[in-house]
Amino acid sequence: MIGRITAIGLAALVAAPAVTPAGAHEFGFAGLMSASNREDLADLTLASGKPVAGEPYELKSGTFYRIKIVADGSAELALSGGDFFRAIWINEVVINGIEIRPMGVHSIEFDEAGEALISFVAIVPGSFTLSIPGSSGETQRATFNIR
Repeated sequence: MIGRITAIGLAALVAAPAVTPAGAHEFGFAGLMSASNREDLADLTLASGKPVAGEPYELKSGTFYRIKIVADGSAELALSGGDFFRAIWINEVVINGIEIRPMGVHSIEFDEAGEALISFVAIVPGSFTLSIPGSSGETQRATFNIR
């Protein structure tokens, strides 16, 4: 009798649909980098005397992001932030249609006008900044809060 009950219970368990935990995401073939898990962030601006970002970026760990850095060429400027770059996984950096898949980044410098598109997955929770080296003003940095 116990063997029959166990067999019936096992059959019911196998036939039951898989339970997805609350808040779980079905990513599909592309995994974390699927379009349903991707968010485009407001551009970062590199221009003499202009703010780098309008407000802090609120990111979620495990989400795929794209952010464009736009330099107007008014000055030779860079964005540096080793702590931020270590808190994310960089998928690629695209410059003039050239896709670069780096193992790591510390800074990005523009000698003239141009754009770079960075796609990444936020990983480590915390507050991180990208800032113009040598600057101290609040507007000369972008803050990324990863939750």
